[in-house]
Amino acid sequence: MKDNSLCDLGFIGLGVMGSNLVLNLADNGYKVACFDLDKPKIAAIESIDREQRGNAKPRVFGCDSFTTLLSSLKVPHLLMLSVPAGDAVDNACEHLISAGIKANDIVIDTGNSLWTDTQQREQKYKSHFIFFSTAVSGGEVGARFGPSLMPSGDPYAWTRIEDMFKAIAAKVDANTGKPIERTQPYKPVTEGEPCAAYIGASGSGHYVKMVHNGIEYGDMQLICESYHILREGLKLEPEAIADIFEQWNNGLLDSYLMEISIEVLRHKDTETGKPLVDVILDSAGQKGTGLWTAISALEFGSPAQSIAQAVFARSMSSFKTQRTIASKLLQGPEVATYTQAEKGKMIDELRDALYCSKVCVYAQGFQLMLIASKEKAWDLNFAAIAKIWRAGCIIRAVFLEDINRAFKENENLENLLLNPFFNQQIVRLQSNWRKSIANAALMGIPHPAMSSALAYYDSYRCEVLPANLLQAQRDFFGAHTFSRVDKPSQKKFHVEWASQSREMKAL
Repeated sequence: MKDNSLCDLGFIGLGVMGSNLVLNLADNGYKVACFDLDKPKIAAIESIDREQRGNAKPRVFGCDSFTTLLSSLKVPHLLMLSVPAGDAVDNACEHLISAGIKANDIVIDTGNSLWTDTQQREQKYKSHFIFFSTAVSGGEVGARFGPSLMPSGDPYAWTRIEDMFKAIAAKVDANTGKPIERTQPYKPVTEGEPCAAYIGASGSGHYVKMVHNGIEYGDMQLICESYHILREGLKLEPEAIADIFEQWNNGLLDSYLMEISIEVLRHKDTETGKPLVDVILDSAGQKGTGLWTAISALEFGSPAQSIAQAVFARSMSSFKTQRTIASKLLQGPEVATYTQAEKGKMIDELRDALYCSKVCVYAQGFQLMLIASKEKAWDLNFAAIAKIWRAGCIIRAVFLEDINRAFKENENLENLLLNPFFNQQIVRLQSNWRKSIANAALMGIPHPAMSSALAYYDSYRCEVLPANLLQAQRDFFGAHTFSRVDKPSQKKFHVEWASQSREMKAL
């Protein structure tokens, strides 16, 4: 260190997210000791600190080892990790143990770890130090100027770090529910409601962030399907689609994802002068959190088909070579032409379809969190979760203020579709939703997330589903039994299908 006084916390991992979190902490008055296995990153963060703080005292201090890092900190030690999920987290923890970390010290994992791994680490390291975690949303810009934070773990640890987390988090205007932006680049926002709240027991914060990312997958896919329908079905250019999205963004669909979609669609490639979107290969990647959400939904038996379809859509995009061949062999419907009046009507229908589908994606995500919360006894506060997602995170939107209000009105709400506001919105818009999906099918434009959202809505509002026939099928070939509508549901029955009499027996 280059300063005689000790630092408030240590930070391990100076990648894009890590370095931006360090600078955010520094902006908020915290002195940070930093370490990274890649030594040039240490020099780089110190250089950025010098450039941004001007004549003020140093705020960021590089360390050349884990031992030096610990000796640079106030006692009890507080450390944050921003390293890739998996082995890198355990490697850092093991090095800290070797360097002499104490039982009352706190180590906070800020990466995208799988929630079950977080639970296991809390138990694994509890005799060495307090393992805590906080999920961070908002990307590199959020990390630098105010993320949404979802901490979970030891309640005592939260009492020690609460002020710090609320200081660096994004802030929302309590009256409007909208994000408060920094007026000066390196001057933090001190007023407003912080987008950081204690989520609960170990693993719950990372679980909530995982579902956040699953919702993000669904939301992004819905916007992309809307773009696809406008581009291929109505033959509109990216600039025109950006104008439409901008109109939508001034209403119920106001969100960060819409904002960046508008910017992307208006951006021109510097090499060719074409719209950038036209020179990007249509093969999408993923980091796994959407997949984890879909898997968790299957494990908990929670219907989240639109989120799963968004994951499958990315998988389908990776089959670029096969799709190129198939496009020349597999025939779709004849290309239709539309008048300007017809296009205008279809654009309005698509706007309403996007909104209704979005409601269903969020309903699926919150329903999944509710089921997980009951199963794991987490007692998640869904109004608070919606509240901290209003700023700093990727799915931040005015829409979340409506969700926050829904759970404030009824903390036992089992599904967003049962909330009067969302119920009324879908009743009002569902005709256009259905027409838009029908139009997309007639055009031959794939819309897996949007159509599955409608199927989710129709299934949820359907008192009788064909699962009665399905149960009979299962009983026929596998003697899996069934319940009767006129008997207690726990009482099971089986038909002797192989016998001539086909007698029904109560089991």
